[in-house]
Amino acid sequence: MSMEQDLLTQVHKTLLKTRKTIAVAESCTGGLASSLLTSLSKSSKYFILGTVTYSNRAKTRILGIPTSLINKKGAVSCEVTLKMAENIRKIAKTDFGLGITGIAGPTGATAKKPVGTVFIAVSGQKKNICKKCNFTGNRTAVRRKTALKALQLLYPILTCAPSSP
Repeated sequence: MSMEQDLLTQVHKTLLKTRKTIAVAESCTGGLASSLLTSLSKSSKYFILGTVTYSNRAKTRILGIPTSLINKKGAVSCEVTLKMAENIRKIAKTDFGLGITGIAGPTGATAKKPVGTVFIAVSGQKKNICKKCNFTGNRTAVRRKTALKALQLLYPILTCAPSSP
């Protein structure tokens, strides 16, 4: 079993065992994280909702991210990514929300945010975290690395969560 498959299996088993649910709001990964989370049988027991809120308008209209926050911090920022994770969790009424945004390239980069700059946030009922990552490679590689890193960030949070009755 590959390291990727092992991680996916561990996340899957933990979500099933703890009876916790998750919703995902993705931008640069275009649904790849949701695809990974739903790739195993019985994922419907924990995966409630996945959205690809690619445009700023979608982030505002669907996720309720304030336009002022996007204008001030940028769509590719920890603040916006945390709001994505928090708001998708609230919208879907899940235990966890996962937010992902970034610059997969080859265009869209700035001096402060080069291609490969991504933010991944996990929102739980008691704890929210956000991590900035800088990945290398082409668009496909950045998207794949981002989706896998999201699972890596999610897993330790899941293992600390008490089971639902």
